[in-house]
Amino acid sequence: MPADTGSDRQGESRSSERQRKEAHALVKRDSCASGPASPREEAYYRTELEYALGTPFTAGNHVEVMRNGVEIFPAMLDAIDAAEASIDLVTYVYWTGDIAQRFAEALARRAREGLRVRVVLDAVGTQKMSSEVVAEMRQAGVEVRLFRPIKLPRPWQIDKRTHRKIMVCDDRLGFVGGVGIATEWEGDARTPDEWRETHLRVSGPAVIGLHSAFLDNWNECGPWQWEPIRQAPPVHEDGVLVQCVRASSTIGWTESAAMLRSLVAVSQVRLRIVTAYFAPDEALIEQMISALERGVSVELLVPGRHNDSRLSQLAGQPSIERLLFAGAKVWVFLPTMLHAKVITVDGRLACVGSVNVNHRSMGKDEECCALMLSDAVTATLDGQFDDDCKRAQRLDADEFRRRGRWTRFMEQGARLLLEQL
Repeated sequence: MPADTGSDRQGESRSSERQRKEAHALVKRDSCASGPASPREEAYYRTELEYALGTPFTAGNHVEVMRNGVEIFPAMLDAIDAAEASIDLVTYVYWTGDIAQRFAEALARRAREGLRVRVVLDAVGTQKMSSEVVAEMRQAGVEVRLFRPIKLPRPWQIDKRTHRKIMVCDDRLGFVGGVGIATEWEGDARTPDEWRETHLRVSGPAVIGLHSAFLDNWNECGPWQWEPIRQAPPVHEDGVLVQCVRASSTIGWTESAAMLRSLVAVSQVRLRIVTAYFAPDEALIEQMISALERGVSVELLVPGRHNDSRLSQLAGQPSIERLLFAGAKVWVFLPTMLHAKVITVDGRLACVGSVNVNHRSMGKDEECCALMLSDAVTATLDGQFDDDCKRAQRLDADEFRRRGRWTRFMEQGARLLLEQL
């Protein structure tokens, strides 16, 4: 076949750019229309995010949204029991409790049965973990590696952690979200002892991106390994489009920051954010205010009195005040610690993973998220947002502004540590 010419490439480039602009214009014109989204609307979100993040969406994925440990842990343990060849797990949080022991026993049992079981534990995030649990797994044949152990010769590594929570079984089934393996996540968010969480069970080509994120951490913290993939993930005819965004720790900003900014930028009608830690940078706040000014409904759900980082909460409150007076709706979750990380856009696009809206996620930590172009998945997550708001308090701008001088003083002190939160 003849080689393409420069004019051919320019023509293709102009055609692609024209299609991109047409899709952008169509979604702006029809974004308030009722009924299901058209394929051209889907093309707009897909094109913008693929250009911005450099990772393509994959088709043919099944995605199950799981809410709280009562749904998440049984699904993960069932997947461990059903695995035929391999189990790969990376987590920032592995603490204590009955569920921590049950995971260790399940992984150890499968290793003794001959499966390849690999576990990456962040050296800072898993400091509460029992050394006996680690020993139990290793004695059974589980390969356990610590991610960036604290070492004096390399103190700069202490600040950059893997915050990913991923499990992949048989290269075909994956889990991603915000859940930690600890007693705090057991239950159904009914009491302060049962944290609120969102996690995904994914089957399909998107599992490749999750597995890649695991291998990225695995090969950094030990001898590099290469093994052929035993079987490709299934492609489901009725599946949804999923984009896996893998962010690596760096100096400046990461893919997580690009993703958060992109999700705000593409929003046309409604932007909903659920985050455990809300301490954004100035650029993101300005972008959210710009979204409000162009008519986007911006809604935020954050932890209330039950939270595990008062410093982070204090550091984010001045930004919440600005958003409130710009017209955003903000709720604080009352029953327990809200640890979920969820974003939905225009009822069309959803994001679930380990990324918080804070400096650590945007510039320091290794993260992984799944972006899904699916009306059904987004409707499920929006429904859960509405349910959570029934157990939350909506903030009033004027009342919030009247918080005391001592609180404002503490906020300013917390903001001195903003880049660490």
